Amino acid sequence: MVLLLTGASHTGKTLLAQRLLERYRFPCLSIDHLKMGLIRSGQTALTPADDEALTDYLWPIVREIIKTAIENRQNLIVEGCYVPFDWRKDFGERYLPSLRFLCLAMTEDYIDANFDLILRHGSDIEARLDDSDCTPERLKAENRAFLEGFRHAGERVVLIDTDWEQAVRALL
Repeated sequence: MVLLLTGASHTGKTLLAQRLLERYRFPCLSIDHLKMGLIRSGQTALTPADDEALTDYLWPIVREIIKTAIENRQNLIVEGCYVPFDWRKDFGERYLPSLRFLCLAMTEDYIDANFDLILRHGSDIEARLDDSDCTPERLKAENRAFLEGFRHAGERVVLIDTDWEQAVRALL
């Protein structure tokens, strides 16, 4: 089984992936690690700020990693924000039964009420070197885009509206 875990920045994707890894012992592929490896090695001229272009660049690689894991009957958690809304079109009936999808998004009220908490937890799993561009407005816009995009594509989105732990507890 492959779990494709996505969502906007700061929604707790990496923390949830870590907890799932610890609980189920499934290996985890961080799309951010793949991104930075390709950027740092000079394999692309893209930068971490090129979000839309990075999705187009990374998704074909991630898609084929997912297919390989399924073909080899391997469990895998794939975590990151670079997943296109129409990701299902890239998988046929051979692959879809072995895929689980999960998108995390925060409500605007949650962001307003918990922005300081969101920032404090931003480095729970990964050490964010510079989080100065993280603002309530940016988080709201990103979460709105993920929520609308994936819902429009018919995907279920786990909405964090009061408590992150409560929202993801059932997922574990």
